[in-house]
Amino acid sequence: MFSKTTKSNASPSARRESMGAPSIIGSDVRITGDLKTPGEVQFDGTLEGDLQCGALTVGQQASLNGAIVADTVVVRGAIIGSIRARAVRLDKTAKVIGDIWHEDITIESGAFIEG
Repeated sequence: MFSKTTKSNASPSARRESMGAPSIIGSDVRITGDLKTPGEVQFDGTLEGDLQCGALTVGQQASLNGAIVADTVVVRGAIIGSIRARAVRLDKTAKVIGDIWHEDITIESGAFIEG
């Protein structure tokens, strides 16, 4: 009558939807230490440490100093450290100092990269 599905059979977008709302780190938050979550993160604060997540959006006023590992990364703010992601998008306000490992990368005119 009812079929049972496992998470391994679900598409990546369906798995993200089942995890709930994205985690939002506000611009007034300063974190020292590492963050790890399987879900989506909207980061607008300051981080001194590594971040590992499913999807990451770095806000225009955000500042991250550490390694980033994610499926997808959108950068609008500043990152000092490495980025490892399947897909990376650097908006025109992005500033990245470090290496970027990717399968797919999009760089808008005006983005700053040193690595």
